[in-house]
Amino acid sequence: MRMANSIVPLRPILATLFLAALAMLALEHFTHIDVWLEDWFFDAALHDFPWRNSWFATDFAHGSLKNFIINSGTILLVVMLIDKIWRIRRMPDFWRYRLQIVAWASILVPAVIRGIKRTSALNCPWDIDRYGGHVPYLKMFDHVPAGWVPGHCFPAGHASTGLWLASLCVFWLPHHPRRALGVFFAGLSVGLAMGWIQQMRGAHFLSHTLWSGWLASVTLLLLVLAYQRQLRLHAQMPACTWLTRLRSLTSVNRRPS
Repeated sequence: MRMANSIVPLRPILATLFLAALAMLALEHFTHIDVWLEDWFFDAALHDFPWRNSWFATDFAHGSLKNFIINSGTILLVVMLIDKIWRIRRMPDFWRYRLQIVAWASILVPAVIRGIKRTSALNCPWDIDRYGGHVPYLKMFDHVPAGWVPGHCFPAGHASTGLWLASLCVFWLPHHPRRALGVFFAGLSVGLAMGWIQQMRGAHFLSHTLWSGWLASVTLLLLVLAYQRQLRLHAQMPACTWLTRLRSLTSVNRRPS
């Protein structure tokens, strides 16, 4: 697969991902920003994170919003499976292949992030002795002591629930690349905001959330590259039938009598 044939500007994207990874590694390893932020969210007088059990952080962000996004992804997955088994004839190929990318993203983005999370030795802030927990704080490349019980808290799993929404950008590829980029960042921001709320609760550090966003971006890029032939062949967005009829009726009504 040659870069020149890619449906997206592959070289700039790879360069951006590489530089972003270096920046996040430097930020996490050479600064104390993770701890600074959690110190801000932690109430030393209460010996707890005030947002930990709040309605907004638990019932809404970790409940209603999370369930809504998961259910939306499930619906897209079901539609994709129905179309694969019993081909929906009225569905244009433009929508078909882009729907497949989004449906796969709703599965793969959380699966990749949570798969890595299961192998992680790092703990959540509320498990660290600095915030009333029982284990010392470790950074990504710190030596793991013998007998260490893995914390399984890196990267941020809750953020992955919303990060796959960045895949909606494919509905603007390749005909509107700037809009696609805007939708990508808008979708990514939903997952990052969900990760930020978890940071407020003491459930994750900033680095956990940022790496989840990076992994989601890489996963989405691989999906786009896997489907780039279909995206290129079916690049013309079909006109919406009801909208076309509405416009025709409007134009008729505007004709001079």
